[in-house]
Amino acid sequence: MTPQDSIHAEFEGNQTFDSIQLKQLEQSFQQWFEDAVSRKDIRLSRQRIYVIFLIIRYTGAKLNEVLKLNPFEDIDTDRHCIIFRMYKHDNKGTREVQIPEFVSKLLHCLLAEPQFHEPAWKLFDVDPGFVRRKFYERSSSCGFPSRLGGPEMIRKARAVELLRDKMPLLAVQKLLGHSTPNLTSAYVTFSDEELRQATKFHIDREFSRKTSACNSFFGKIQAIHMGDIQARIELVTIGGAVVQSIITHGSLDRLGLQVGRLVTAEIKAPWVILVDQKDDPRCSAENRFNGIIEKIAKGKINTEYSIRLPDGTQISSITGTHNNRHYSLQKGDRVWVLFNCYAVILHVD
Repeated sequence: MTPQDSIHAEFEGNQTFDSIQLKQLEQSFQQWFEDAVSRKDIRLSRQRIYVIFLIIRYTGAKLNEVLKLNPFEDIDTDRHCIIFRMYKHDNKGTREVQIPEFVSKLLHCLLAEPQFHEPAWKLFDVDPGFVRRKFYERSSSCGFPSRLGGPEMIRKARAVELLRDKMPLLAVQKLLGHSTPNLTSAYVTFSDEELRQATKFHIDREFSRKTSACNSFFGKIQAIHMGDIQARIELVTIGGAVVQSIITHGSLDRLGLQVGRLVTAEIKAPWVILVDQKDDPRCSAENRFNGIIEKIAKGKINTEYSIRLPDGTQISSITGTHNNRHYSLQKGDRVWVLFNCYAVILHVD
């Protein structure tokens, strides 16, 4: 098992909420808050817990990090991000986490309560044990084991959710505040700002997908090889994988592509070919990756395979169910993932 596999397994190990269960828990918190209409002090208390839940659920932050926030300085609802500081009013050791726009707007409304701004009211001056008890209660009210609703487990569930949504492992670790190993190419590095942009790309895509392509790589152009009519683009992902694409000179100029530019590469699942063999296949496909099958979904017409690459990237391949030459493949099998450079579509912001 590679170091990347070990880190990935650490996130995925043991039971956690999936995205549907997280949504149920979120709705439970919202309803619990909205039901407190009789007494203002109870409503404010529940509103505070609801805000804490939303921050942990969408940032994966630790409870103690959230309780140290100054919500009126550290929650930027214009830029849709939250700034976690190692020390108050200190920019050293800060971590900026992108949040979905709809969550940003919701937090803005929740924090607009006039009483929250009064000097006597300290929004996050609350006993961590009390917060945990309320989280456990909400989990139980949904019919889930109470322990799964704890702040630490919700943090872990968010990490798993992002990994399953194909956010690069390095970006997930950065978002959570983990120390991150250098998984990138020796020739290409990613700055904190570029990692932030990668996180923003995946957070925005999570709630507003506008493409039918289910395979996406986010990275930086490391080389452009010019031909007579077309150009071959080499993209290095955050995980260190190299993806190649061929585009026309006209597309190169129109997109404004140059070495160092951040771009997104997309490949439709039907264009991804699987090869069940140990050695690197001898074929013309420029993009070749070795990975492990994590999921197989068999339908009447098509079968979808989900493969995890060593850096944690998830790749989907779809083939016809009838006359499927991969019928013997099983979960846990190692396969080669192949796709031609002409199948790779490049996008820029």
